[in-house]
Amino acid sequence: MAGNRAHSIGSMALITGASSGIGAALAEVFARNGHNLVLVARNEARLNELGERLHQAHRSEVHIISMDLAGESAPRRLFDDVADRKIEVDTLVNNAGMNVYGEFASNDLADELQMIGVNLLTLTQLTKLFLPAMIQRRKGRILNVGSNGSFAPSPLNAVYSATKAYVLSFSEAIAEELDGTGVTVTALCPGATRSELQQRAGMADVRLLQRNVLDAETVARLGYQGLMAGRRVVIPGLINQIEIFSIRFLPRRLVARLAMARLQRAS
Repeated sequence: MAGNRAHSIGSMALITGASSGIGAALAEVFARNGHNLVLVARNEARLNELGERLHQAHRSEVHIISMDLAGESAPRRLFDDVADRKIEVDTLVNNAGMNVYGEFASNDLADELQMIGVNLLTLTQLTKLFLPAMIQRRKGRILNVGSNGSFAPSPLNAVYSATKAYVLSFSEAIAEELDGTGVTVTALCPGATRSELQQRAGMADVRLLQRNVLDAETVARLGYQGLMAGRRVVIPGLINQIEIFSIRFLPRRLVARLAMARLQRAS
């Protein structure tokens, strides 16, 4: 799948968590729009299948890196692997993430620490590693995948939403720092989305996922459009946009109470 070809002239996008859900949908959107790809995830078989399909459909140059991004050394190992392959990354998509659902007091600490590592530390380290070259070239894009939970406390998703609040704050702050450098940063903050993330977290039957659920393809398409337009925050879906705007005017305790009601299991 990899290799230089005359018709593979698009920029190179590195997408983490690319084997399923929003990550796989983003890979499809980038390939369809002429980009070459570095796809990163743990599931090598899925990556190979996706990479081959995108190569055949769009003639994209696709590099596969099977790696677990949990762990302090993982971002550096990924960066070094990309450098060893002489790949110049124009767009970094920090999509890899975990979710741990349930009451904080009862959840497993190791699981939550691993989630913090992937959602927060890995994203920060990869941004730190790939950003300097973008600044030097005066060209680059970074897409960090947050959540509607980035905007409000979410009981039963307390640590997850806290990590996503970091993603939003971090993205907006460095976007301002990078103004005028040729590098843009976009936070993609989807609401409920059909993906394996909720399945793995045991959230398939929560009320939030029973209505107004977007598909991963729609989220990816809107996220890509916002990224290319240089927008700093993208909230897919009109209803989600209205809800996020509305909570600015509500007491924080009421926002938390409403969020908990939506994150409880459907009866």
